Amino acid sequence: MIHRTLGAHIERWPVRGAFTISRGAKREVEVVVARFDENGAVGRGEATAIYYHGESAASVLETIVSHRTDLEAGLDRMALQEMLPRGAARNALDCALWDLEAKRSGVPVWRLAGLPAPRPLETAFTISLGAPERMEADARAVATLPLLKLKLAGEGDIARVAAVRRGAPGARLIVDANEAWTGRDVAAEATALLPFGVELIEQPVKAGEDHLLDGVNSPIPLCADESCQDRADLDRCIDRYAAINIKLDKAGGLTEALALAAEARAAGLELMVGCMLATSLGIAPAALVAQGARWVDLDGALLLAEDRPQAMMAEKGILSAAGPALWG
Repeated sequence: MIHRTLGAHIERWPVRGAFTISRGAKREVEVVVARFDENGAVGRGEATAIYYHGESAASVLETIVSHRTDLEAGLDRMALQEMLPRGAARNALDCALWDLEAKRSGVPVWRLAGLPAPRPLETAFTISLGAPERMEADARAVATLPLLKLKLAGEGDIARVAAVRRGAPGARLIVDANEAWTGRDVAAEATALLPFGVELIEQPVKAGEDHLLDGVNSPIPLCADESCQDRADLDRCIDRYAAINIKLDKAGGLTEALALAAEARAAGLELMVGCMLATSLGIAPAALVAQGARWVDLDGALLLAEDRPQAMMAEKGILSAAGPALWG
């Protein structure tokens, strides 16, 4: 007989310094942890609220506990996809159910999902938005890392990218406009970044205004982030973007993220796998989706002042695979 209990709570983790994008700065992140205890096995999942969807840690927690009866009665992952919409609450629960199945069966999640064994990943490291001189100094401090991701804001972006290139002349660069190029000439902005070796531009225009990219011939590939949450958004991305950024909190868990990755590849889109600010517990499931992605941006835990025990380690920009004591 199955005896399952659900626990869920909010945790607060300090950010190292501050994490700044065009929408503001954060000095701590609130994550929601869901936990299933079933016949001696424990499964955990972590999620970060998607603030630009109006989610908060409190609302995510409320959603999780409001479904306690069904979840404790043995609801499985497939039924979960029908019960909850995409978003952070479903992500925490979906990942906890994957972890529970792995712990209960003794079979790792990658094998349960029919994936190859995970390998270490080269991940981007984010340079927060700031004045060019500040971003140059931040880039210089991590100049030996292989891949840097710059947060941009529209006005003054060329100076920011030039400054980071001075600070880290050998690093590969990708940039995230965070919708700040709405109303700007995207092709011209991208052309101006060519001398600095930028290889990808994330979310140049506001989500929902992707038609502004119709006919835009960008010399640097464009990547949908806020414009692509799950498979329902793929059609509007095709022919406008060259790539999509998959995040488990947006997609609503590992189950949907894997399905989204498969359909995106079939549609000819390149893959980037990213994350919100999170501990290694939130990063571990995303690392499975990131196997084989062209760009990996899983530095959410690296930007925190501290991390969990059994954390995923990073050395010279290479992120280790998660151990089963952490997740999966």
